[in-house]
Amino acid sequence: MSGSETHVPKRGPAAGFEETVKDFWRSRPVRPVHGRKFAGVAAGIGYRYGIDPTVVRVALVAATVFGGFGVFVYLLGWLFLPQEGDAVSAFEGLIGRGRASSSPAFAVLLLILLFPGLTWTLSGGWMTDGTGLIGFALMAVALYLLHRNRGQFNRPAMPTPAQPAAAFSMASAGSASTATQGGWDPLAADPSAWDLPNASPSGGLPPQTPPPAPAPPAPRRRRSKIGAATFGAAVLVGGVGTVLGLDGEPWFSLQHVIGLTLGVVGIGLVAGSFVRGGRGLIGLAVPLAIVGMALTTVSFDDFSVKGGVGDLTATPSQVSEVLPEYKRSAGNIDVDLTKLPAGASVTTKVSNGAGNSTVLVPAGAEVKISCETGAGDVDCLGQSRSGLGEDTIDFTSPGSNGQKIDLKVKNGVGNVEVRRG
Repeated sequence: MSGSETHVPKRGPAAGFEETVKDFWRSRPVRPVHGRKFAGVAAGIGYRYGIDPTVVRVALVAATVFGGFGVFVYLLGWLFLPQEGDAVSAFEGLIGRGRASSSPAFAVLLLILLFPGLTWTLSGGWMTDGTGLIGFALMAVALYLLHRNRGQFNRPAMPTPAQPAAAFSMASAGSASTATQGGWDPLAADPSAWDLPNASPSGGLPPQTPPPAPAPPAPRRRRSKIGAATFGAAVLVGGVGTVLGLDGEPWFSLQHVIGLTLGVVGIGLVAGSFVRGGRGLIGLAVPLAIVGMALTTVSFDDFSVKGGVGDLTATPSQVSEVLPEYKRSAGNIDVDLTKLPAGASVTTKVSNGAGNSTVLVPAGAEVKISCETGAGDVDCLGQSRSGLGEDTIDFTSPGSNGQKIDLKVKNGVGNVEVRRG
C-alpha cells in the first residue's frame, strides 16, 4: 500500500467515536420549511434518521417537564441546525461561514436565550440530585447511537448556487456556424428548423406514438403489528398491576400502575419509530402522561376525605366552638379565629381537596403553623410558595397576647392563605 492513499472516513456501526461525532456535524439534520410545528428541530431529527417526529417532540416535552433541559436542547438545535435551503446554520451565518436565511440579530437573540435557558435548567430541583444532568447525558447518548446506527440514511445534500445559463456563448456560435457551412442562408435561420416530418410510405400522416402505459400501483406496505402488540402488553401490565394493588400490595399504587403502563407504551413508540408503525399509540400515551403527571405532582389523598362539597365558613368565638378539623372535598374554606378570647389555646386543622383555604389568626397570637398544597399558591404569614409539588411551610410565629394557636392547612389543589386579622 502506498503512502499516497487517502483515508476514507468510516460510517455506521464500524465508525469510531470521533469519526461518528465529526460525521454527525457534517451531515447534521436540516430543519424543514414544511411539516414542522415551530422551528423544525424535532421534524429535522425525525426525517434525518427515519423516525416519527412526534416521538422526538414527546421526548423534548418530557425532558422539559421532568428534566428541565428540553427547551435548552431545542434552542441549541435552532441555533446550530441549518434550515432547508441554507448552506449553514444561524450560528455559522453569524460568524461569517456562509449565508443563512435568519438574520444575524435573530442569531444573537437565540444566543442570549441560551443563557437563561441553561440557568433555569441548572437552578431547578431536578439538578439537585443529578436527575436532570443524567437525563441530558442520556439524550446525548441516544442521539449518538441513533447517528451511529442510522446516520448513513437520508443524508442531507447541501444546496449549491444555481448557475444561470448564458444567453450566448462561443460554443453556441460555433455550432451555429457549423450548421450553416453547407450553404448560404439569407434569413440566418437554423437549418434544422426547415426539416419537415417524414411522411409515411402510404402518403398519409406520420404514425402516432402510442401513449405510455400507466405505472403499476405501488405495493401496499404491510401494516406493522407493533401497535396492537404494545397495546395488548400495556393492558396486561395495567390490569395485573391494578389487581395486585387491590389485593393489598402497597407498591402497586395508582401512580405506579400508570407509570408502568406508560413505560410499556413508550417502549412501543420508540420501537415503532424504527419500523414506521405504532402511531396510534400516541393517542394512548398523551392522556396517560397527563394523568401520571397529575398523580405524581398533586396529592389526591384529600379527595377521599368525606368533607362534603361546597363552601365552608366558620367564625368561632369560644375555644369549645373550634372544630378539630375543617374539611371539604371540594369548595372554599374560610376560618376566622380572631374572635377567640385572650389567652385561648387551640389546635385545629384545615383539609381541602380542591378549592381555596383562608385562615385569619389574631394579631398578637403565637402561631405554630404548617401550610401545604399540591398545586397552587401558598402565603402563610408572609412566607410564600408557588407551583406544582408539595412544599410544606412549617414554622412558629411569636406572639404577645398569650394566645397560642396550633394550625395545619393542607390542600390538594388550590391556594392556601394564612394572615393576621
